[in-house]
Amino acid sequence: MKLITLEEHYLDISIARASAGIASHQSPNFNATFDPKLGFSWSPSADVLQDLDEGRIANMDAHGISMQVLSGLSTQQLPAEHAAELVTNLNNTLAAAVTRHPDRFAAFASLPTVLPEHAADELERGVRDLSMVGTMIMGRTEDQFLSDTRFDPILARAASLNVPIYLHPGVPPAASSAINYAGLDPLVTARFQTAGWGWHMETGIHFLHLVLSGVFDKYPTLQIILGHWGEMVPFFLDRLDEGFPTRLTGLDRSVAEYVKSNVYITPSGMFSHAQLQYCVDTLGTDRIMYSVDYPFVDNDQAAKFLDEAKLEPAVKEAIAHGTAESLLNLA
Repeated sequence: MKLITLEEHYLDISIARASAGIASHQSPNFNATFDPKLGFSWSPSADVLQDLDEGRIANMDAHGISMQVLSGLSTQQLPAEHAAELVTNLNNTLAAAVTRHPDRFAAFASLPTVLPEHAADELERGVRDLSMVGTMIMGRTEDQFLSDTRFDPILARAASLNVPIYLHPGVPPAASSAINYAGLDPLVTARFQTAGWGWHMETGIHFLHLVLSGVFDKYPTLQIILGHWGEMVPFFLDRLDEGFPTRLTGLDRSVAEYVKSNVYITPSGMFSHAQLQYCVDTLGTDRIMYSVDYPFVDNDQAAKFLDEAKLEPAVKEAIAHGTAESLLNLA
């Protein structure tokens, strides 16, 4: 079965260095999140994260991955004075990898969101000139959600280009971490505020800000991709509709209606059949695509998980590749 995975990362060392100061201020224990001694996630080396050729493709071949949609790790912590140049170089690097291996890679554009007008132009350059298939945005920018009017140029451009925004977890704001996650062993705090809980809650909240601020009434065709089975949101749809009726929000539709028309979800390596079945029952099969979160999660379970899913063959094919091919124009 053809398998396309959508949340597969690349590390640009220059961006990592330029953003390290901001990221470490927000999350002082962040580097402990992927401690290989504890085995929480497969902890990749920089060499693995930077590989866009033989090693990555060999791993894909070994585990039945037909294509990866590449994404550069977070550009949301970049200082404004360096963001434009660094992101341009990153996107050029990913586009070159796609050119070398057009049957194996596609790519999401990274954006210098600290410069929203430039970010919108970079998204258009990525889509029109580099054949990129959307963008991945990793968390807040200067503690602000994408729903802030500052970022309207990005949302408007994504809608006009008819490409999705993959809303990915990012480093939580320092204030949130101090209030919600501090007071524990530093390693426990690091996991609590990121991969163990905080990333997913923060991303779900980020998406709900988009809904409740009226973004999807303003840009009704805008599509968002949420990893990790929808970052908690699908599991609270009934509660969200109860808590936010349209007579309160003034929105055109209910929260569940926005989710079912403006959101696609992926597993991000959370290979849980219970969560898959719940999302199938709640959202339907045409809103689910596939992702591994490589190389933070290895590819070894990807094909096996979908093979063993209690779904009709046509549904498996849609989740594995068909829906992604349609949404991202990959066919």
